[in-house]
Amino acid sequence: MANEFSEYIVYVDESGDHGLNTIDPSYPIFVLVFCIFKKRDYVQRVVPLLQEFKLKHFGHDQVVLHETDIRRDRGSFSFLKSRQLKTDFLDELTGIIQETPFTLISTVIKKEPYRQGHHELENPYHIALRFGLERIFYYLRQQSSVTHIVVEQRGKVEDDELELEFRRICAGNNYLRQALPFELVFADKKSNSAGLQLADLVARPIGLHILKPEQSNRAFKIISEKFYKNGQGDKIGYGLKCYP
Repeated sequence: MANEFSEYIVYVDESGDHGLNTIDPSYPIFVLVFCIFKKRDYVQRVVPLLQEFKLKHFGHDQVVLHETDIRRDRGSFSFLKSRQLKTDFLDELTGIIQETPFTLISTVIKKEPYRQGHHELENPYHIALRFGLERIFYYLRQQSSVTHIVVEQRGKVEDDELELEFRRICAGNNYLRQALPFELVFADKKSNSAGLQLADLVARPIGLHILKPEQSNRAFKIISEKFYKNGQGDKIGYGLKCYP
C-alpha cells in the first residue's frame, strides 16, 4: 500500500477572496499557494520546528498559526500588541520559514483586469488551481505514485465545487491534456496542520508583493527563494504565475 504514494505531500491555502462581483479595492487580488514538502523533511524538520516555536511562545502546541489573527493581534496572539514583541515574534517566524525545506508554487489573479478582459468569467479559484496542479505535475514528473493535495474545508457548496473541478483537471482538463496522479484531501478548518499553517503564512506576503512591489517586504524576500524555478533560475511562469 505504501508504494502507491509518492514521496511528497502538498498543502494549499489562499489569500483574499475569489469573488468577482464585489472587489476589495485595498486587496483586489486572489492568491492561491501550493507548498510542496518531501515527506521525510516534513516529518523530521518542518513539524518539529513549528512545535518548538509554539511551545516556546505559548507553552503548548495547540495554537493554530493563522496570518490574519497574528496580523490583528487576535485571540492567542493578543500579547503581540507590543511593537517590539510583535517584531521579534514575526522575525522568528520568518526565520522558521527560511529554514523550512519546501518548494512553492503560487498563482495570483488580478481580479479587475481579469473581469474587464473576459466576457465569460471562470471562477478565479479554478484558474489558480489548474495552473498550480499543472506545475506540480511537472515538478514531480519523476513521481508516478499518488500525491495528496491537502486543502482546508470552506463549506459544503464550495468544497463540492472544488472537488468537481479538481477531478476534471486531474482527468485531463489541463494544458497537458493528460491524467494527473493527484488525490484531494479536505482538512477541518481547525486542523493543527504544520503544512497548512505554513501555506497560510506565505500567501499574503506574495499578494502584497504583487500589489506593491516597491514596498519593503522581508517575508517575500525569504519566500522568493522557495519558488519553483526553471533551469535558468526564473520563477515567473514556473513557481509564480500572475493572471492575466
